Amino acid sequence: MLTLKVITEETERVIKGLEKKHFNNARQAIEEVISTDKKRRDAQTQLDVNLSESKKLAAQIGALMKEGKKEEADNIKIRVAELKEKNKSLQEEMDKAQQELTAQLCAIPNLPHDDVPEGCGAEDNVVVKTGGPEPHLTSDALPHWELAKKYNLIDFELGVKVTGAGFPFYIGKMARLQRALEAFFLEEARKSGYLEVQPPYVVNQDSGYGTGQLPDKEGQMYHCNADDLYLIPTAEVPVTNIFRDVILDERDLPVKRCAYSGCFRREAGSYGKDVRGLNRLHQFDKVEIVRIDTPAHSYESLKEMLDHVEGLLIKLELPYRILRLCGGDMSFTSAICYDFEVWSAAQKRWLEVSSTSNFESYQANRLKCRYRRSTDKKTELCHTLNGSALALPRIVAAIMENNQTPNGIRVPKCLVPYCGFEYLDDQNFM
Repeated sequence: MLTLKVITEETERVIKGLEKKHFNNARQAIEEVISTDKKRRDAQTQLDVNLSESKKLAAQIGALMKEGKKEEADNIKIRVAELKEKNKSLQEEMDKAQQELTAQLCAIPNLPHDDVPEGCGAEDNVVVKTGGPEPHLTSDALPHWELAKKYNLIDFELGVKVTGAGFPFYIGKMARLQRALEAFFLEEARKSGYLEVQPPYVVNQDSGYGTGQLPDKEGQMYHCNADDLYLIPTAEVPVTNIFRDVILDERDLPVKRCAYSGCFRREAGSYGKDVRGLNRLHQFDKVEIVRIDTPAHSYESLKEMLDHVEGLLIKLELPYRILRLCGGDMSFTSAICYDFEVWSAAQKRWLEVSSTSNFESYQANRLKCRYRRSTDKKTELCHTLNGSALALPRIVAAIMENNQTPNGIRVPKCLVPYCGFEYLDDQNFM
């Protein structure tokens, strides 16, 4: 979340940034934060004054009693008792103001970086780069859900029977391709210096709050009511929370972690062609890369992460484009975000496969993730970054559609050593 220092010292810049993100009633929200903070500080000031007075009066009582001035001592005791009641009321007022302040700050999104373009939605995002081979398909090319049925690779109906829509079964060679993609992404991350971790698939409320999923995306997360735990929407949540309440040494930054996990998203309200086949699932697999860095170096880290994701798409031989998201299309927590999309040739549409973001100090402030500077040993908030590297479903959809041939679906060369076959076809038990 934003720091009070930034809000109070750079109020107009904060309001302008929130308006760029199309945050409703930005000025009112910031004024409410400043007002609540003043209420809290005024109560704290009065409480400090009263406590100081109480301490002095308590010292006088002892001296008066020694001098035999019991009546004067009793009068002071009455004053001390009055102050105690007032202090109790002031503490309650201060605690209430602090709770209100925390709730208000949690409801305010991160500020966009200066490089974030103006805009309201996806149509205003800026394409910064395109690449990859252009697929040439015949007029009878099939979308991936038809190919999945033709070669018995994915059973969507069985998923509906066992669980519900958005939970497919992967069969035979497709199950093996899933494993191959996971292994390939993790191995490429290892080569790039990321330490692999295997995180839990459920997190507590503090973890969801730390990375900003709570309270912003509470309705999109699966909640285990009995244990008050949440299924993770991405490995970003448990991996970044490794560093909650941690002070790192500047010499150890940037910290680089990667993780494979299942991801669970309710995707409430999704419908139509955008959810057909693998386009939008409630459960899917993904490899995530996470960095913790200094403010001075975090944008160099972001560039390295973008290069890493682009390198994966080049090796997968997929046509891709990179978009810098506009203010109105960015996530609640990101300061800047780049989306990677691959071209789905049979559907004739772009599919998002990665979002790579710098959150600057927004998550770190929630997490209390800091580093100790080498020069003066003072602590400062870290910058946190993460990116999908990569999410599997739409990668699989693009591979299937772009590489369909009369002999089956050609597997990208980089994956063959991991899966052991060159074609996805109906020879599932070979």
